[in-house]
Amino acid sequence: MATVELSEKNFNETIENNDIVIIDFWAPWCGPCKSFGPIYEKTSEQYPDIVFGKINTEDEQALGGHFQIRSIPTTMILRENIVLFQQPGVMQEEGLKDIIRQVQELDMNEVRAEVAKEQAAENA
Repeated sequence: MATVELSEKNFNETIENNDIVIIDFWAPWCGPCKSFGPIYEKTSEQYPDIVFGKINTEDEQALGGHFQIRSIPTTMILRENIVLFQQPGVMQEEGLKDIIRQVQELDMNEVRAEVAKEQAAENA
């Protein structure tokens, strides 16, 4: 699957209707983003069951702010609407594939239980 441009208009629908969504936060003026773009695009073509989204932080400042993006590029992976991974900087193809494999292998029942436990502790 090729990458998808994400915006405030399609963001919620995209993450709610897809099991795994990987997001590249980038900007047109960013040199490292230009280096990471082809790696991200090539990797996206190898995983047709995963949505690879791109958020232009210049155009979508509210989304960048919501996720507290302070450095670009930043790669974020959500599964079942839960942020499982977030890392600034250029990722190499093998590193990106390794993280994808780890996310695919996660037991989401355990993840949801851990999230619920953390939320309960915060509210106590």
